[in-house]
Amino acid sequence: MSGSSLRILACGDVEGKLNALFNRVRSIQKKSGDFDLLLCVGNFFGTTSEAESEWVEYKTGAKKAPMQTYILGANNQETTKYFPDIDGCELAENITYLGRKGVFIGASGLQIAYLSGTEAQHEPAPAYCCTSKDVTALKSSITASSKFKGVDILLTSQWPKGVWQYGNNLEGIDIKSCGSISVAQLAFALKPRYHFAALEGANYERLPYRNHMTLQENAQHVSRFIALANLSNSSKKKYLYAFNIMPLSSMDPVELVKQTEDVTENPYRKMTKEFQKTKLGETAAEESQFFFDLSKREGKKRSSEGGRPSPHQSKQPRKPPQPTGPCWFCLASPEVEKHLVISIGTHCYIALAKGSLTPDHVLILPIGHHQSVLELPSEVIEEVEKCKLALKNFYKNIGKRFVMFERNYRSQHLQLQVVPVPIQCCATDDIKEAFIVQAEEQQMELLEIPEHSDLKQIIQPGSAYFYVELDSGEKLLHRIKRQFPLQFGREVLASEAVLNIPDKANWRECKFSREEEEEFAKAFRKGFQPYDFSLLE
Repeated sequence: MSGSSLRILACGDVEGKLNALFNRVRSIQKKSGDFDLLLCVGNFFGTTSEAESEWVEYKTGAKKAPMQTYILGANNQETTKYFPDIDGCELAENITYLGRKGVFIGASGLQIAYLSGTEAQHEPAPAYCCTSKDVTALKSSITASSKFKGVDILLTSQWPKGVWQYGNNLEGIDIKSCGSISVAQLAFALKPRYHFAALEGANYERLPYRNHMTLQENAQHVSRFIALANLSNSSKKKYLYAFNIMPLSSMDPVELVKQTEDVTENPYRKMTKEFQKTKLGETAAEESQFFFDLSKREGKKRSSEGGRPSPHQSKQPRKPPQPTGPCWFCLASPEVEKHLVISIGTHCYIALAKGSLTPDHVLILPIGHHQSVLELPSEVIEEVEKCKLALKNFYKNIGKRFVMFERNYRSQHLQLQVVPVPIQCCATDDIKEAFIVQAEEQQMELLEIPEHSDLKQIIQPGSAYFYVELDSGEKLLHRIKRQFPLQFGREVLASEAVLNIPDKANWRECKFSREEEEEFAKAFRKGFQPYDFSLLE
């Protein structure tokens, strides 16, 4: 793989004026030397008869582009006829349509991610539009690798929504209508070193922005967003941009992450987070309404008196569910190892985890038999929250972060695993990123849900899921559809990114003698006593 830099030209909307474009490119090359690639964003083809006539000359070979030219797809119905294959193809000598979405990797190792079209506003999406599914698929295909750091170049026709946040002044653009949220999410995920867009008839070279959170994450490379004007604009706005770039894969890591003096905060981080919360909140509201209607429908029995319930009918208290066999976690069960119990409330108890990751790794468990948080009565949930708050305060006092996870999959009794992480090990965002990255590596989608959301409003009863709650209040959720790695939560926390004890990922490998377990429990009870609400009430 070559370690030399590439010389690249990027161009805005050509709108069918191919002769003007290529004459200008030849002039630049005559003065400045040859370039390796020409990348075109926005509308490459025009809708006039003159534009069509010019194209015929290149399509038939009467004329030839002076260098290898890569273009994006249609942004309107009129120009879809120029793209015979949505997956990309050579349209004429030296002119190649990249395709609907994907990543092009050159012989040098240069990575160019691309997304054609504008964001669809309705379903079914027109042929010249991209959808949220396109964006999700593209993100997943590129970021799935554990070695992913970013891409060299991102090409989109639309601007990303909110790119101007924290940036230099933007003039002549209606920011209410400009830009796509999907493109912003894509740019946030792919971390392009250069991102080019067009369609707005404006040239905007945004200040570089960082891809990491200062003082919380290791330094990463900066990103540059550059919007280019249309070739035929009368205001002499910039429509061509020349730059040199060495592929990310060939760069020295120290050089790659050097920050410029004018670097700004990431314009997408806050917006992407808020959008995810809004989207999940809407989903929760819809599903909550569904559950409400369903229960309302099923909750009434038809009586003999015109459908009205009989006054003699009264609600009987529902019996708590019973285990189908021996349960290791029902407190009344002989299988429970009582020496591990730390605290017993009215509805819940706290116990040291068997095969714990650390000596202060505990479980919050309902005293009665309940399979998941979704099935807990309100009085049990209330006490679970008291347990969580007490543990958070206890861990905080000894310099550790509260991390809790639940796996409602192939388990009979609810177990809320609470693992403290020393503050000096990593920041909360590092823990969050470790969960998300390792989920992506296993082709799982771990979504952030609103901090004050109720799982019962988001997940349908009986559904399998994996859930994480951090000391910041941030929550992550994965809906389990097929298989799920049983040790996933432990594997993430045991990984080098968090506790750095990968050999303890499997609880069966963490064997302690009964005497050791009793010592752990005794020490925990002593430290936890000032926070134990069951002793204070």
